[in-house]
Amino acid sequence: MSTEINSPFRYAGGKFYARKLIIEHIPEHDYYIEPFAGGGSIFFAKIKVKKNWLNDIDKDLINCLAIIRDVPNDLIKRLANEKATKERHAYYKNEFKPKTDLDRAVRWFYLNRTSYSGIMNMQNCYWGYGDKYSMRPENWPRNILRTSEKLQGVKLTTLDFEKVIAQAPNGSFLFIDPPYFNADQDKFYACSFKKDDHYRLEKILRKYRKKIKFLITYDNSPEIRDLYPWAEDIHEREWNYTINRTDDQKNKTSKKGARYKGKEIFIVNYDSIKQEPLLEVTQLIPQIA
Repeated sequence: MSTEINSPFRYAGGKFYARKLIIEHIPEHDYYIEPFAGGGSIFFAKIKVKKNWLNDIDKDLINCLAIIRDVPNDLIKRLANEKATKERHAYYKNEFKPKTDLDRAVRWFYLNRTSYSGIMNMQNCYWGYGDKYSMRPENWPRNILRTSEKLQGVKLTTLDFEKVIAQAPNGSFLFIDPPYFNADQDKFYACSFKKDDHYRLEKILRKYRKKIKFLITYDNSPEIRDLYPWAEDIHEREWNYTINRTDDQKNKTSKKGARYKGKEIFIVNYDSIKQEPLLEVTQLIPQIA
């Protein structure tokens, strides 16, 4: 499958609502790499190229993608009789003890699809499912199968981002979506990202800036702008996004969808203004959280 689909996961900080803006800046390429794959919204939204590499230090996330890629029907079979209930969420979060990679994928997928904003840090992983606003379990098999099709031939790893960037072949395009510089991101992700990691990222990109093309998305902070004076350009972008209704959260409240403005900067090391939009997001279905 080379066409556009939605990410299979809910993911805090994911780029679903910014995907069209990002894709318009992507240059022509044959090798696509994401050192911080997360929910993979851009990979799944863009047309698939010849070679693709998704990396994330979160081993459970990559394991789930690998199970979906390699044995999707096994995962579907294990989830076949599941219902989205607060009790099952609590079971998978607190009681279920995975013994195999398939077990790990079952747990990860179930919790991701039924947790508030897809937050997988277990300290902040709360029930957040509603029939009207979330993908229902009966639709999970279709989600898994189309994801599996697009993941065929895709390299999946759990390396430190420096190793990924250093190993990127000449001429590769990297979409880089690290955690925000000024954000309490430890609440959201299973793996932390420290201030020093942001400085390491800048250093390795500066080292290989003549070898690869990259687009980084970041919060619009003076610290990040000061780190990248050598970049070709820094674009300010904003977009509308919606927080979908979620029920039975930590504070036992409910929220209806509200619209917000997302504001970020796109840092590139190539002339992206003169790019003809290589890819168009035209066939994506509306997001189901």
